[in-house]
Amino acid sequence: MSWQPSNDPVLGDPMSCDALDLVIVPRTRDLGDGFVVRRALPHGKRQMVGPFIFFDHFGPVQFVSGKGMDVRPHPHIGLATVTYLFDGSIMHRDSEGNVQEIAPGAMNLMTAGRGIAHSERTPDTQRASGQQMLGLQSWIALPAGSEEIDPSFQHYAAGELPMISERDFTARVIAGSAFGITSPVKMVSPWFYTEVTAVAGASVPLDPDHEERAIYVVDGEVEIANERYEGPRLLIFRPGDRITVKALKATRMMFLGGDALEGPRHIWWNFVSSSKERIEQAKQDWKTGRFAAVPQEHEFIPLPE
Repeated sequence: MSWQPSNDPVLGDPMSCDALDLVIVPRTRDLGDGFVVRRALPHGKRQMVGPFIFFDHFGPVQFVSGKGMDVRPHPHIGLATVTYLFDGSIMHRDSEGNVQEIAPGAMNLMTAGRGIAHSERTPDTQRASGQQMLGLQSWIALPAGSEEIDPSFQHYAAGELPMISERDFTARVIAGSAFGITSPVKMVSPWFYTEVTAVAGASVPLDPDHEERAIYVVDGEVEIANERYEGPRLLIFRPGDRITVKALKATRMMFLGGDALEGPRHIWWNFVSSSKERIEQAKQDWKTGRFAAVPQEHEFIPLPE
């Protein structure tokens, strides 16, 4: 998706749990037609969790017949986007010629590298009938030495991603490794992303071996070290501690994180880079039409002034 301006998310719950480094209450914005976005990252006190540098929670929204999402072609550099849906569908098109309908539970990783443009729209069939949408989009900052790699796109249907199903929770490993299983998604740095759904009373462990870790509570309520947290919340943990998450009601959450990058990143609009000069070049490239076009598209989002 394209960056939409918003104020910083605000802090919410008291920081009484020693294992927690930061609790972020996402800032809510209505982008029109009832399309609601909650932004957890970046935050004034925390730019990244592992390489996760942007985290948006969109919906739930009900589109009536004839309406839908229309994110016109826009550019990215220096990052990879992860679009993950719980409900609804999105048609992805990019300047590398990839066309893919994104469905709930599927993994879609678009690596921008040196530059890519893409659009995200409601597919024709769902636009005609109307649909509900609920999902997440994250940006993964690329490590030094890989910021300018060739653009690429990976898609894995929900049934192709490994899952575990315990008595009181299930987990789908979208990227990286968790719960002793590994996703087939290829990555250029170590990170992980897992959807966990838990019934009331379930206890779910968070792997202590990842350098940086967080839980995004999409909906429901959890207890950690005798403290309660309702969704939506991003809970960022200190390294190394063994964490058990208890669901106090039916809860959907994302476990995420990975190795910290070697340094901070600059962010401007849809561009991420360790170099301000590289971002300036990307601005000019988009403004002057040097990004490749997205097939079957005749619109674009202009460079913000």
